[in-house]
Amino acid sequence: MSKETLIEKAERDLEKLCLELPNRRVGGPGNRMATDFFAKVVSSFGFATECPEFDCMDWTHEEVLLSVEDESFEIQASPYSLGVELSAPLAAAATLEELKAVEVRDKVLMLHGELAKEQLMPKNFTFYNPEEHQVIIRLLETKKPLAIIAATSRNPELAGGMYPFPLIEDGDFDIPSVFMTEEEGERLAGFLGKEASLFSDARRIPAKGYNVIARKGTAGDRRVVVCAHIDAKLGTPGAIDNAAGVVVLLLLAELLGSYSGKLGIELVAFNGEDYYSAPGQVHYLQSNQGRLKQINLAINIDGAGSKEGQTAYSLYECPPGISDVVQKAFSTQENTIEGELWYQSDHSIFIQNGVPAVAITSDRLMELSTNITHTEKDIPDIVAPGKLVDIAIALRDVILELDRQL
Repeated sequence: MSKETLIEKAERDLEKLCLELPNRRVGGPGNRMATDFFAKVVSSFGFATECPEFDCMDWTHEEVLLSVEDESFEIQASPYSLGVELSAPLAAAATLEELKAVEVRDKVLMLHGELAKEQLMPKNFTFYNPEEHQVIIRLLETKKPLAIIAATSRNPELAGGMYPFPLIEDGDFDIPSVFMTEEEGERLAGFLGKEASLFSDARRIPAKGYNVIARKGTAGDRRVVVCAHIDAKLGTPGAIDNAAGVVVLLLLAELLGSYSGKLGIELVAFNGEDYYSAPGQVHYLQSNQGRLKQINLAINIDGAGSKEGQTAYSLYECPPGISDVVQKAFSTQENTIEGELWYQSDHSIFIQNGVPAVAITSDRLMELSTNITHTEKDIPDIVAPGKLVDIAIALRDVILELDRQL
């Protein structure tokens, strides 16, 4: 198949995932359509495909209102928060010491300043959960404010390009919460002690989600895993983050359509990287207990294919025999460099379990995270389909060479 034909296919699949389907949030209808589409396509290239199911939560919200005296404030409902309707005095805390000291029972609590500088990790998130965040969550649950208003700024490492970002995004946290900009927070701070009226029409919906796992090869459990997360944040088309990675998997499936080697190939569309509890990743690890060490190499694609800049790959605990193969395959591709190490994606779950890994992204990842990802600006127009084809070709070459060495 010519490169031009593959580029056309990449364009079509990218538009399918980002424009034709509704939001790919975990548990939502668009997410299920996306996993069904992925499973159908990879199956057509001779992969044995399964879609393991897990419990999750969808979420919907409508009107959100906040007023104090005659002043109204612009706010948003925190994703996966419970709804609320109340009037209560307004209290505030900007530091951990202030949070420890303030009396907030039967009040609405505004968190700002130091306490709202970065998104709090969900209380039950297993892969990364700093003690400082856990302390804040425990204090909030102990002090029991009626609701929380967070005045946040920018935090691209954890919240992408959203401004403001939700300080709390956690379906396991049951104190209703909303969020606003720093500027609105400064205005609200002038009303401490006054009666605040808050209404948030939000609702949690029990749902199901699915990973998609596609397999080929005859060598039993000795395998290469190539993965990308198929879910997207609420409110974003999720092109760079991460329909582009899913398109690479689809291209790779086609390039390996006639594969009959010994090395096991596992293409995984993970479901949950942009969701508060990473349920698809947790399910995969539980299903592979005792078998992770049998993975020769895990390759994760996330944030790849930006029109601006270059493709960047990075290596994690790869033995020389594997790193040499990877470096050789990518050296043949234009606009590709060996980039800096980063850990904020699904390759980390393999690294933490002693599996050699490769991460593929864009060399302008931080710029994309600051301005584009998790926002409505993450659209197909910012992706270069030709770069996705180049990545898929390099990955095919890696797999074929590793199979040859068996």
